[in-house]
Amino acid sequence: MNFFDGYRYLTALHQHRHFGRAAASCHITQPALSNALRALEDHFGVPLVRRSRQFEGFTPEGEQVLATAHRMLHEQESLQQRLKSSVGQPTGRLLMGAVPTALPMAARFLSRLIQRHPGLQPHLRSLPSQDIESGLDTLGLDLALGYAERAPQRLLALPQYLERYYLVQRAPAAGAILQRGQALSWTDAASHTLALLAPEMHNRAIVDGVFAGLGLKVHPALETNSVLVLLAAVQAGTLATVLPGALVSTVASQGQLLARPLAQPEATTPIGMLVLAEARQTLALQAALALARDTSWLAEARAHSGALEP
Repeated sequence: MNFFDGYRYLTALHQHRHFGRAAASCHITQPALSNALRALEDHFGVPLVRRSRQFEGFTPEGEQVLATAHRMLHEQESLQQRLKSSVGQPTGRLLMGAVPTALPMAARFLSRLIQRHPGLQPHLRSLPSQDIESGLDTLGLDLALGYAERAPQRLLALPQYLERYYLVQRAPAAGAILQRGQALSWTDAASHTLALLAPEMHNRAIVDGVFAGLGLKVHPALETNSVLVLLAAVQAGTLATVLPGALVSTVASQGQLLARPLAQPEATTPIGMLVLAEARQTLALQAALALARDTSWLAEARAHSGALEP
């Protein structure tokens, strides 16, 4: 059997958590993927995947093989990049994760990276902080944009911008662009009927922490792990939400939204580019980290981390 293909299918199953979607991402049929995984199990003599009618996770032995698969595929990709890249122009894949509220900034970053290095092929995934950290640990991700304050010591965090928070609600009058309102205290924000991200998401922990520091306990009317759902609920006109400025500025073109900076207290959270400190860096990752340190990019990131200019 082709071990690299088997390992590739195993990592695809880890990413998609679904046999059909994993097979589609590898451009093969689901039976072909299942047969390849069973061949891996026959080779190692142990079950790797917990199955019923659907994917239920990996066995402890499967987790060990998955870690090896990530390392081998990472080394193969690194070698291919060194062999195929010309001086100053890296080529190949770059696997990047981002927490949902930082996705617009991550997309902006990758756009700038492709402008510099057209041969790169970035792949961006929306992931919670826990999955970002485990993905970096196992080399399933090359880098990520996330919360620098919670990054463990094994991760290197390159500061990018400060996340500031806004109460976002439907504007009282229709407008062609996002409207910026007067600053609002967090105490006043708590009096609104809120839609917030789900409790397991780090952004929610930040928001709850600010309210708790003021002695307030907020009971949102709607909780979701989708930023799009939050925006749809706000545009329906019945709810308000709390979002970071970098995300609010991205939806400015939708109009009929009012963003009010939250103050008293002035809460900020550092957002950083995260990478496994001791990992061997591919040429693509080296190029990305060079951009993450570039002063012109950092100025752009900080300029777009607010909802609107005052």
